[in-house]
Amino acid sequence: MYEIVEHEIDVEKVIARVSVPEAGAVTTFIGLTRNFTGEMKVELLQYEAYHSMAIKMMERIGLEAVEKYDIRKIAITHRIGDVAVEEASVVIAVSASHRKPAFQACEYAIDTLKEIVPIWKKESMTNGKQKWIANDPDLKKL
Repeated sequence: MYEIVEHEIDVEKVIARVSVPEAGAVTTFIGLTRNFTGEMKVELLQYEAYHSMAIKMMERIGLEAVEKYDIRKIAITHRIGDVAVEEASVVIAVSASHRKPAFQACEYAIDTLKEIVPIWKKESMTNGKQKWIANDPDLKKL
């Protein structure tokens, strides 16, 4: 239910992991590479992870989401390596009996993932410059 991959994320596969007959709602969050950060044009993102710790933290997020919200299942897949513009770097799927807790848990999961999971992002710009976003507090807010 929690994985780090080095290839394109199969969104339907992530959704299938949370589908159960008693779920009336499945929400997803798909984080895509956009082509800008502030005034800078982005060519691609490069992700690195402390793999074993990242998985443990994703599992923690999942357990917390189940405790806080009335959900059935949650799945999180994050991609590492090069992620081009319009490709997915993270997919989160949540199933619940009703839509509201599914939405709440999905939002909680992505917000918490960005705060605590040891996955780092470097942006490569079209002008050849590179920037680690985690090291620039002004860019991290964008």
